Amino acid sequence: MWRKAVLVALLALGMGYLYHTDPELPARVLNCISQSLPQMELSDSSEPRPPALEEAIAHAWQTLITTPAKRWGRVAVGVNACVDVVVSGVGLLQALALDPGPGRDHEVLHSKEDLKEAFIHYMGKGAAAERFFSDKEVFQRIARAAAEYPGAQLYVGGNAALIGQKLASNPQLVVLLCGPVGPKLHEMLDEQIVVPPESLQETDEFHLILEYKSGEQWGPSKAPQANRFILSHDVSNGEMSTLETFVASLEEFQPDLVVLSGLHMMEGMGRDLWEERLKEAVVAISDVRNEVPIHLELASMTDRDYMNRILQEVIPIVNSIGLNEQELLFLTQSGGGPHADLASWDGIPDVGRVSDILLWIFEQHGRADPESEADLTRIHFHTLAYHILATVEGHWGNQEAAVASGARVASSQACGLQTVDVNKVILKAPLSFNSSFSEPRESLTVDPTRPVTVWRRGNVSFHLTPVLVCKQPLRTVGLGDAISAEGLLFSEFTHPSF
Repeated sequence: MWRKAVLVALLALGMGYLYHTDPELPARVLNCISQSLPQMELSDSSEPRPPALEEAIAHAWQTLITTPAKRWGRVAVGVNACVDVVVSGVGLLQALALDPGPGRDHEVLHSKEDLKEAFIHYMGKGAAAERFFSDKEVFQRIARAAAEYPGAQLYVGGNAALIGQKLASNPQLVVLLCGPVGPKLHEMLDEQIVVPPESLQETDEFHLILEYKSGEQWGPSKAPQANRFILSHDVSNGEMSTLETFVASLEEFQPDLVVLSGLHMMEGMGRDLWEERLKEAVVAISDVRNEVPIHLELASMTDRDYMNRILQEVIPIVNSIGLNEQELLFLTQSGGGPHADLASWDGIPDVGRVSDILLWIFEQHGRADPESEADLTRIHFHTLAYHILATVEGHWGNQEAAVASGARVASSQACGLQTVDVNKVILKAPLSFNSSFSEPRESLTVDPTRPVTVWRRGNVSFHLTPVLVCKQPLRTVGLGDAISAEGLLFSEFTHPSF
């Protein structure tokens, strides 16, 4: 066993030395090592040697992830909350007597056929998506079939509730959750979560989570990676009916941080409703005290006009946003930003392209320019293979720990574990990449002994860390919310004056 520990230590030291003499060399060496070591066995053990690259990164995270000097004490989270019914997507559709066929996206689902086509469309891409189901009676029949399906499980659902649950696992935090909380959801929430009486309602809102595994096939469609498709007929969350209650409760609760989610739910309610409610949301958000930072968690959307309005009216008045690769691409497509002509990501999103879009958001809708009146100074981007935390200089601290902690929880939670097991994960991130897709650009590499790569573009700094991807994920729902919550826990807001 001591030989194993010495080998890992020597490897990590060697990689660090090589990185400083030739930044390109560790990437080439480690690619070779990571392919050969899994098959090797040490002489004093019959146990296979864990992959060197994954082990070096997991070990380095432990050192990198440090508590910020100033920690949050009270966090208010709102406003979408529900009960998730998690089932096998293919199994449920078969139980509904649906046959496989061609996939097609639908902005709003009106029938079981629409559901089948949209599910197949996203399953074939291995991408997450969420859609509103317009027919209440048909949705209730589907929900009943889901609840009765063998192996169906109930969980806390909704971005706000999931983020609240993750934050509440830290005993030093007091968490306020405002959203439509029914009796079942209230029963499942952590005891540390405070729910205002005005948020309680007689019935729960149910969301159906149709999961699929990596390599799972239904007819001609085969999933390249594990993910899920979400549907609901959720009027309370769809209208963000508790938003005003949420903002009103902040005066008494006095939070250090406000986390807002659920804007995506309004999309399915129709343009007339979301136009009016978005105006009211902007007013409500503007009422939050200036010294309290606001984080906005985005989610899957399909209406470009709606996303563009959020980009123009909401993103500039929050301090931080969290989003994945699908949401980032849709955001630049909606706002006419860089790489908007890209129809979809081809495999792992190119780091240079992602960097270009993040910088554009700050320059056009954030505070990259110190003279700007916009408040946005932080973006936490996550995709399967890597995460990037981008921040405007002078506003946030402890970025290395924040981005590493988000990646670590992605690696462990997807495998259903509390810690990273290097035998159950695999590195898929590129070990070398460019800071931009176009010139001028900087060639960068990942050092496994300090696996957070940093670069700057003007007034914006970028912190990238690879993710150790779970080989056989047990549950993907809520992973983005856990990543954002963990990243916020280790972030320090250093510039409260505006």
